[in-house]
Amino acid sequence: MKVEIADNDEEIKSVREIRSKVFIDEQNVPPEEEWDEYEKDSVHFLAEVSGKRAGAGRVRFHEGLGKAERICVLKEFRGTGLGKEIMHALEAYVAKQGGYGVILNAQTHATAFYERLGYKVTSDEFLDAGIPHVVMEKRL
Repeated sequence: MKVEIADNDEEIKSVREIRSKVFIDEQNVPPEEEWDEYEKDSVHFLAEVSGKRAGAGRVRFHEGLGKAERICVLKEFRGTGLGKEIMHALEAYVAKQGGYGVILNAQTHATAFYERLGYKVTSDEFLDAGIPHVVMEKRL
């Protein structure tokens, strides 16, 4: 398992393909909501398992916090610990850049996953792309 920053066009293409499969195909997020104005301002992460591209995520900075977004793992790689590896890589990057914490909008079905990583719910439930979410935060 490895997670690295996607830093060339081919890796960014893989990130987009993974996000398309998870969010657009599986979760029916409209493409115009998945692809937003923050794509170019974000640092994108690409995760691999045994040489197969299997997960992705991105982070951008907002007021000293890293904002984790679009964290996803392809269906066949879920339950392997890859999501945790993506979050650890993202958190390490945020800390290295001087960020003091990470904030994210978690789908409510994933709150237990993020709580196991040390995140705490900091909002009431809200809808994003028709999916229930909560804001969660972790200090680094």
